[in-house]
Amino acid sequence: MKKLLPVSMMLAVFILAACGSARSAESPASYNSPAMGGGAPASSQEFYAEAPAPDVAVSNTSGLPAANVNRIVIKNADLAIVVSDVSERMKNIQVMAEQMGGFVVSSNLYKSYTNNNLEVPEAQIVIRVPAEKLDEVLDQIKKDVVDVQTETVSGQDVTSEYVDLQSRLKNLETAEAQLNDILENATDTTDVVNIFNQLVAYREQIEVIKGQIKYYDESASLSAVSIRIIAEETVQPLVIGKWEPKGVALQAVQDLIDFTKGFVEFLIRFVIYILPVWIMIGVPLYLVFLGLRALFRKMRGNKVKKDQPQETPAEKK
Repeated sequence: MKKLLPVSMMLAVFILAACGSARSAESPASYNSPAMGGGAPASSQEFYAEAPAPDVAVSNTSGLPAANVNRIVIKNADLAIVVSDVSERMKNIQVMAEQMGGFVVSSNLYKSYTNNNLEVPEAQIVIRVPAEKLDEVLDQIKKDVVDVQTETVSGQDVTSEYVDLQSRLKNLETAEAQLNDILENATDTTDVVNIFNQLVAYREQIEVIKGQIKYYDESASLSAVSIRIIAEETVQPLVIGKWEPKGVALQAVQDLIDFTKGFVEFLIRFVIYILPVWIMIGVPLYLVFLGLRALFRKMRGNKVKKDQPQETPAEKK
């Protein structure tokens, strides 16, 4: 009976492990999520969770009864705003993010150009703020701007993946506890080594799943917002005297300006770079050509003189 007891307990553990493997194979979506080892999301796909909704019954893929959980929606927000002072607005957004309890992920201030080839600043900034304050943050960002060119808020419901992770964690922890009990009663060295290896494998899976759950929890607590800040001069209409072209006329005028600009740039490059290069290469080649031609003519003249018959003294008389 003592030998049968560890065997029966090991069979129970392997049955639980098989159930967990079958459930994980039925839920590939969980492996495709960022928290399933796919690495942190890109800046344009940062996440945040909605304010907790009323408890809802969510069915998971483990075959277990549905559990009452708060629905988790992971989202990102992107905006493009037009302002009169780019650098000042970027500083205001940084201060606002910190005051809201968030932080700045990245910021970049660089140069752009208007239709009239005027140099103006432009900026890109990504911030993270508490999810429950997202609407307030978006309102603050759009306050007193010249224009909001784009505003996008999108998300993904990951509630089922989150529930599935919790179910897998529970099964793995149960299997780990049973293996510990078997290990305490095992006497054969081979059995001890095999059980220990199984424990190491289960503990590794448990730590991975705990990390994935922690990632979801942390991602749900903060919202990521990416803002492109455009200078007002960039979007100002083209004006010629008192005429403000629109539609096809505006496009035609813009094409003419672009062509003229490109042609002038080509002429400058031709005069400063291409023409001197041609002169430096062409003049020596031309001199070499003249020398070779003169040499060839001289050699041909000497050959003609040799081919002409010599006059005898009698013929000269």
